[in-house]
Amino acid sequence: MSRGTDRVAGMSVFDPQCTSREVLEHATGRWGALTLVALVEGPLRFAEVRRNVPGVSDRMLWQTLQRLEDDGLVTRTPHPTVARRVDYELTALGRPIAERVCDLIDAIYEQLPGIVAHQRANGTGSAPPAEDTAD
Repeated sequence: MSRGTDRVAGMSVFDPQCTSREVLEHATGRWGALTLVALVEGPLRFAEVRRNVPGVSDRMLWQTLQRLEDDGLVTRTPHPTVARRVDYELTALGRPIAERVCDLIDAIYEQLPGIVAHQRANGTGSAPPAEDTAD
């Protein structure tokens, strides 16, 4: 079996009852992965996370942050200020997972030209990738 599935005795992401499967879903689902990556550079307030993850609703972001917090991947720090302020930050457990999600995104970017060419050749896929306008 692969290196990721035989590291911890008695655990298997293929077992629907295993905690690892639930955490995998939380960390690699669309909103979970994007939220973890948004927090890689440091703590953010809720609104800052939302701005960094376009398309997520407030409710979905709150649920995502709650799940990641419940898993120990993110910490929530309320501040005693007049205007309510709460910061979200990766924990020591969450940082290596978030960094590996970043690695996955980098791998996707590296393979994207070939993926897009394959999709076009087969008449599948979505809109073409945005052009990079940076010089």
